[in-house]
Parts: sequence; structure tokens; C-alpha cells
Amino acid sequence: MWLKTLLADRGGAVSVLAALSAVSVIGMASFAVDLDRGYEIMVANQRVADMAALAAGVAYGAAKNEAILQPTAQDLATVHGITNGTVFAQLVTDVPTPGAKAVKVTITVPLTVTLGRVLGVGASFPVSATATASLATQSTAGCIVGLASSGNAIETQGGGTINAPGCAVGGVGTVANNGNGITAKTIISGTGDIINNYGTLAADLLRYAGSFVNPSWNNNVPGADKRVKQSSTVADPLADNLDLGSARSLLGTWRTPATLANPTTPAGGAVWSFSGTPSPAVAAFRKGNSSNFTVPAGKYTVDTLTIGDSMSVTFSSGSTVTVARGISIGGGSTVVFGDGIYRINGGFSSGSGGVTFGDGEVSIGQGTVSFAGTNRIGNASVTIVAPLSISGGATLAMGAGAHAFGGISVGGGSWLTMGNGALDVTGAISVGGDSTIIAGTGDVTLSNPGARAIDLSGSGRFFMGDGRFSANGAVVTAGGSRLVFGKTANHLVNGDLSLAGSVLFGAGRYTVKGNLVNGTGGTTWAYTSPINNQTWGDYLGGTSVSGYDMAGVDVTFILSGTINLAGGAKTLLLAPATTTTDGAIADMLIDSLTSTDTNWSAGATNVFSGAVHLPNSALTSSGGNSTQSGVRCFMLVAYRVTITGGATAGSTCSGIAAGGAGSGTVDLIS
Repeated sequence: MWLKTLLADRGGAVSVLAALSAVSVIGMASFAVDLDRGYEIMVANQRVADMAALAAGVAYGAAKNEAILQPTAQDLATVHGITNGTVFAQLVTDVPTPGAKAVKVTITVPLTVTLGRVLGVGASFPVSATATASLATQSTAGCIVGLASSGNAIETQGGGTINAPGCAVGGVGTVANNGNGITAKTIISGTGDIINNYGTLAADLLRYAGSFVNPSWNNNVPGADKRVKQSSTVADPLADNLDLGSARSLLGTWRTPATLANPTTPAGGAVWSFSGTPSPAVAAFRKGNSSNFTVPAGKYTVDTLTIGDSMSVTFSSGSTVTVARGISIGGGSTVVFGDGIYRINGGFSSGSGGVTFGDGEVSIGQGTVSFAGTNRIGNASVTIVAPLSISGGATLAMGAGAHAFGGISVGGGSWLTMGNGALDVTGAISVGGDSTIIAGTGDVTLSNPGARAIDLSGSGRFFMGDGRFSANGAVVTAGGSRLVFGKTANHLVNGDLSLAGSVLFGAGRYTVKGNLVNGTGGTTWAYTSPINNQTWGDYLGGTSVSGYDMAGVDVTFILSGTINLAGGAKTLLLAPATTTTDGAIADMLIDSLTSTDTNWSAGATNVFSGAVHLPNSALTSSGGNSTQSGVRCFMLVAYRVTITGGATAGSTCSGIAAGGAGSGTVDLIS
């Protein structure tokens, strides 16, 4: 009113000018103050808008309902003291890229003009802050998720550390840092508390339903403006994954090996004895009075066939020979069975010098079957109903063809190689110390139910080529051994995979009705065999796996049991980027619904890419165990996650695809 009175006084021009000058000075000063106040409010509101956008984005990811956006953003703004403004949250599309979605939150508060108050006028102007948080398409709620609703869902202890700076670490229940620290994009306790002891919490946002507990002296935590007391939905992002449900239905299945039956060997044949005094049936095949015999091509029905010591016997190609009651070869003899058909019952013993079979068919029925010395079978269909035994430094090289055995035992520094073709075994495959089996490309079908289908002793080696794999029985290896699986859509194991040596997993799914255990270290890849100069474990699927003892690239493991890692195991397992028909599942590394505890301990070092999904199992990483993603993405979902005793776990990415009921990773983009 004083200004109105002053202007009405026309008697003093100088007074009027002075008054106007005063108003101008006051106005400019007030304007400067208003600018400072507006800037301060805008900065403060921007922090709130950032948190509101992140919170609303996470809430939308869990609920998949736009109705959740406005109340979530409004509640967060109210908690941070914004009660006189407007909050508007909306879902926007094609942000930040075409086809993407984001949550946009705008907070506007009125700022009264200082000069207006001076003049008695209620003038004001709006101060706005806007934040946008992107929603990662089909991504998970976080890199590390604990599903326990009571107690600690995620906990570090002692020297334990979680380092996932690009994504969320979230638990349904309490998240407790009683170790070195937790680093994440966001740290969430859906229904419990966030507790920090002497360590460090580093995150853009802490959200908790209960309380934030931290010693007053510990400043290694996010500031108050980054803490939100708000309940959240933290759920299993893979609970409804259809690919996993379908994969689990195959647990406990296997393929049946080829049926083994004794060959037909008619009775009534003659006795064949090759010696210094040969039997009448073979006397005509002798070369003079020497120890050399040549059997011309023909069809022969034999009762028993005996070859004495230091004999040389050759069966000409084109023959068909049946032996009803066994073949026995003496020491130092050289025996060649040319191309043809050989059907033998009653056992077979090669003698110390070994034998050679040409191309064709070799069928040996029940009885004791053993090969000593140096042996070769050409490209042939080979069936041995009895367990095959190779020992004492013996060797047996088989060419291409179908190979079927009642069991295989290779030991004492011996080796067995097989060319391309199916391998069917109806008993155990046992490989002793410093012994080797090498199989070519082809299906491998094993059955030793309730026992070990593959049993490798220390320094035993078994290398398989690409092809379908099925084992009705456990696969067990000792420290120092080496085992290679080929590539196929789905490897079926009806039993445990208990591995203490080095293993290479060819690409594909591994459906295991049992546990996956890697319990030692020390024997790492690569390895070059002196038998054929082939190298395994230098690269696998284009990825270097040198220096690891258990490695798999583009692999998915579906287990009925759990995965335990111990000893000095060095493990590299990488999930596939795409799903294959009836095979590997994109971004899925390990899945099991077991409630058995999982332990990663004793210095095991793991590089995992993909999701490890153990929703009913309490996982403990201890004893210096390290589980990281390298430069890739790793997600861990377990009932409880405990990182203790110097163990570390982490991921370098912002989230991975997981086509289930995911709640979505959220990143602030503006």
C-alpha cells in the first residue's frame, strides 16, 4: 500500500523517482534471491524425482501394471517432504531406443516470488524436475536375489563381498552386510531390513520395508536422500519359465543302448589248433614245417581255435569264420584276421603280441575277453557282449563303425581308440591310471543302472566326440583324470556328475538326475594326447578355456540335485545366447528345485555367465571361493545367499534376459 500512496502524491517528483528507484533495487535483489531459491529447490527435487522414477520403474517391473506408477512416485515424494507440489508418473514408449519403455516422473512445486510478498501480491512460479528410468526388456530383478522371507535372504559375513555395481541385489527378507561390503545399483529388502555393520554399502538406492540399521560412526553408506522406506515385490524371476518346466520333465530319462546278443555260431565244427603239431583241420594251411600258417578265403565253422606261442597265422580277406567255444592265442604270436566276418563265442584272448582284424564285422559273445599287446580292428561293426578288458600297457585301435560292449575296462597304462560311429555300453566304462579311451563322432549310450556308468581313476582319460550322450548311471572321476563330452542338444545323465578331475562340457543341455560336484583342482586344460596328437581344452566354442579344470561353453545344466564346488577347482561355465530345440536354454546356466544346501567353498574359483537358479536351496560361498561373471552377465537366484570367509561374488552387467515373470532391471537415463 505504501507504493500506491507514494505514487498518488504528485507534489514531489523527486520523491516519486526515489521511490521507483527503491522498488527497482528491491526487485532486482528479490529476483536474484528467487533464482537461488529456485535452483536449490530444483536440485533437491531432482534427487527425489530420480529416486521416484527408479522406484516406480521397479514397481512396474514387478506388477506389470501402470496403475502402480503414480502411488509409488507420490509416496516416495511425500516421504522426502514434498507435500505442496504435484507428482506425475507415466509410462513412455520408444525411450531410450525404439521399442523400449521407460517411466517418466515430473515433480512440480510452486515458488512464491519474494517481491510479490513485499508488495502484498501472491505471485509465484513453478519449479519442475523430471527424471526418466529405462525398463530393460525381459530382464531380471537383479544379479543376486534371495527368496527367503524370514531372516536374512542375503548376507555377507567375515570377509565376504558382493560386487554387482551395474544391477540390483535384492532379498525378499533382510539384506545384511556383516562382511566387507555390498556394491550394487540398488539394494532392496522387499519385506525386511537393510543392515550394515562395519563394512560398506555402495548403491544409488536403498529400499527396505522395515528399518535401515547402521552404526552411527560408519559413514560408508549411501546418504539419507538415497534411502527409501518402502516395501517392494521381490520374486523369483524364473518361476514361470516355460522352457525350464519342459526341461525338468526329462529328469531321470535316458536312452537304452543297443541290445547285445551272442552271435550265432553253429555247433559241430572242427577243433583248430595252430602249433608245432597242428590239428588235422589246419595242417594244410601250414607253410612247410615252419610256424607260419595262411588260411585261404572261405567259410569256416570252428569248435575251438587255439594258437600256440610264437606262431604267425593269417586269415585271408573274404572269409566268414564262426567259433563256438573260444579263441586263445599264445604269447609272442602274430595273428591277422583279414577283411571279413568273425563271430566268436566262448571268450577271446589276444595273447601278448596282439591281433589285427581287417574291415568287416567282429562279434564276440559272452565269456572272458581280453586284449594284450598291440591290437587293431579296421572299419567294422564291433560287438563284444562280454566286458572288454585291456590292461598291462596294451593298445586297441578301432576304425569307424558301430561299437557295442557289455562293459569296458582299460588300465595299466593301456589305451583304446574308436573311429566315428555309435558307442553302446551295457555296463561300466572304467579307465585306470594313465590309461585312455578316445571315441570319435557318434552317439554314446551307456547303462549301468544304480552304479557308475563312467568311472575314471586318477590320471584316467576319456574323450568323446560330438553326438548324443545318455548315461543310465553316475559319472564319477578322480583327481588328475580328464573327461570330455561332445556337443549335442541334450546330454542325459540318470545319476550324479561327481567330478574331481578336469572336464570339458561340449555345447548343449545337461539333464542330470542327481548332483553336479566339482571337488578338486590341479589338472587343468589344455591337454595333447600322445596317442593321436590331438589337443583338447585350448579353445572351446571359440572361447579360451586354458587354465581351467572344468569348462563348458553354451551349456545349460538342469539338475535334480545341487551344484557343489570345492577344493581348488577352477571353473568356467558360459550359458548360451540362444535357445536350441530340445537343448540349451538362452541365458540359463544351472537350474534345480532341490532344497538341499549348496556349498561353494575351499578356494574354488568360478567364472559363470548366465543364471544360476536354485530357488529352494540355501547357497553358501565360503573359504575364499570366488564366483564372478568376468566380462559377462551372471545372475544368482537362491533361497538364501550367504557369502562368508573371504568369499566374493559379483557381476559386471546390468541384467540378463530371463523369460519368466521378471520384475525388470531399471536404469536412470535422464
